[in-house]
Amino acid sequence: MSAAADLPPAYEVGGPSAVGRDWRRFLHLTMTLAYHDWKLRFFGSVLGYLWSLLRPLMLFGILYLVFSHVIRIGSGVENYPVQLLVGVIMFTYFGDVAGGAVESLVESEGLVRKVAFPRLVIPLAVAMTASFNLVLNLVTVGVFLAIAGVEPRPEWLLLPLPIALLVVFSAGTGMLLSALFVPFRDVRPIWDVVQQALFYATPIFYPIEAVVDRSDTLGTIVMCSPLALIVQSVRNLLLGPPTPAPNDVLGSTPMLLVPLGIIVLVALLGYAVFTRMAPTVAERL
Repeated sequence: MSAAADLPPAYEVGGPSAVGRDWRRFLHLTMTLAYHDWKLRFFGSVLGYLWSLLRPLMLFGILYLVFSHVIRIGSGVENYPVQLLVGVIMFTYFGDVAGGAVESLVESEGLVRKVAFPRLVIPLAVAMTASFNLVLNLVTVGVFLAIAGVEPRPEWLLLPLPIALLVVFSAGTGMLLSALFVPFRDVRPIWDVVQQALFYATPIFYPIEAVVDRSDTLGTIVMCSPLALIVQSVRNLLLGPPTPAPNDVLGSTPMLLVPLGIIVLVALLGYAVFTRMAPTVAERL
């Protein structure tokens, strides 16, 4: 009998795998770790889980005051508070997943060194923990919609589609960054700068109409970003016209393949790089 046959189920020849051979165990570990981290994050806090709501709301409040009453980018934009809140919540989720996953393998060194522990559980648990917060924050969006007097639309049934794209894109980015950080510790400061640039390059505190009014070409370039596609899709589905749909900004529906292709590419690249490096992660820590 070969030596490989005596190894634990989650152990692959050449080293521990990213996923293991038992998908049910993999999913159970991911959900358990995510739930544990979510509870631990607010342990000992007076406000507890309310912090998951207050953090994006405080950022929303600051941006709203600045860009509605000082710079006045949002003046004259219909339902600007809702549009701003949607942008803040979507980007906050992306930042929590990608930024939280960067050092996740290093911070979970004790788990990584366990032979039978599937490595991919760690960054995916970060994404799932952030998803718990995203659900709570979407409830806040519903409250803002009610306050603004926005009536429910049939298009709201399509909201899971851009949200699913956000989860896939964020998780793919998180997998890629967490794997690259192990051998290249410069990934953290580089990503901090990139994430800040993405915040300003994405129509969060400014409406996409402001970009299109300046230049149709610039509007097309901005909308080719997956984050811009996701944010504008959610805004359009929630509010309808006159909030433009992404394909209207891009000029044609086939142009949607550009940001969608980037999402798929990042997800596949993140998974491929992570699974390739998973067997040697423990040795590199």
